[in-house]
Amino acid sequence: MFRHSFASMTPVERTRVLAMYGVILALHVAGFFVFFAFVVPSHYKGLGIGVSILAYTLGLRHAFDADHISAIDNTTRKVMSDRQGTDQPRPFGFGFFFSLGHSSIVVAIGVGIIVAERTVFSAVSNNSSGLERFGGLFGTLVSASFLFLIGLLNLVILAGIVRIFRSMRRGEYDEAELERQLENRGLFYRFFGRWMRSINKEWQLYPVGVVFGLGFDTATEVALLATTALAASQHVPWYAIICLPILFTAGMTLMDTTDGLFMNLAYEWAFFQPVRRVYYNLAITGLSVAICFFIGGIETLSLFPYEIKGLSQTHGFWGFMYNFNINTAGFVIVGMFLFTWLAALLLWRFGRIEEKWGARLQHGAPDGVTPSPCADR
Repeated sequence: MFRHSFASMTPVERTRVLAMYGVILALHVAGFFVFFAFVVPSHYKGLGIGVSILAYTLGLRHAFDADHISAIDNTTRKVMSDRQGTDQPRPFGFGFFFSLGHSSIVVAIGVGIIVAERTVFSAVSNNSSGLERFGGLFGTLVSASFLFLIGLLNLVILAGIVRIFRSMRRGEYDEAELERQLENRGLFYRFFGRWMRSINKEWQLYPVGVVFGLGFDTATEVALLATTALAASQHVPWYAIICLPILFTAGMTLMDTTDGLFMNLAYEWAFFQPVRRVYYNLAITGLSVAICFFIGGIETLSLFPYEIKGLSQTHGFWGFMYNFNINTAGFVIVGMFLFTWLAALLLWRFGRIEEKWGARLQHGAPDGVTPSPCADR
């Protein structure tokens, strides 16, 4: 599918796609090169390979947020419909420009943290400082709370998609309900959806990305990484701190750009056949929920032995949570990504979901229920 789609692109489209992924490759090279060439060899306490992977995979996860998916997918579908039958090029760059706008906020947060580290670090670097204890507690609570909030919002949407998926087993498919669930996925999209529906050029999604980047879920994830860098050593250089937001940006931009490109290709290759469409959204929404609760849970549970007397900080479950190495979290999230997609692919293939449930939609729909017009594409 991808080989045929790439070959069918015009020279201009192909050049634009290669240019976008060239920028993404540069972000990956810059972030990982700095970390592996300068940070890891310096043996800063707590800053290992796992932290760089955690920053990168949190960026990947952030691209699965409902706001990102709804903004990119809905805008791409609208503009593709508007351009159908015209000589205008396909809108491959919506995800790329959205992530660039979002990345502007991510990098700004990183720069702000560096400035704060240079100006107020002496006030918070003392472990016995009340300000340090309050800052650590408050920052962790805010980060965990908003991760749980994002997870819960996605969980509500996931439950709605599951209901639609289960109804397919009975040969029923409510396309209007699925559209309603998908369009309401993002908290920000609910407020700015009318504004975004007026967009007709790819670069116009850049300011949208800036606005969405102001969300607390972005700030708390980047702050989590940067705080880890600051806490690792009293003399962490600026490049060691800034490479974490860069890696976060690299992962997020890769997935957002790929989502925008995939939407174009999927539209032509009948991805929006009902069963495929619902199954895909189940997988990505479920993955986002799982990672949000995982990171939020780790942050929350690590506070209990820190704040509550009588809970061991060295032994048992609470000792494990208190001493949980953040380097490990990066590898765990990578494993969650791989396991989720592998399980979804195996279930799809060996469960013959499309064959069984698609046939029910086409031939076994009850009276009054019309299968999607996409079903025969």
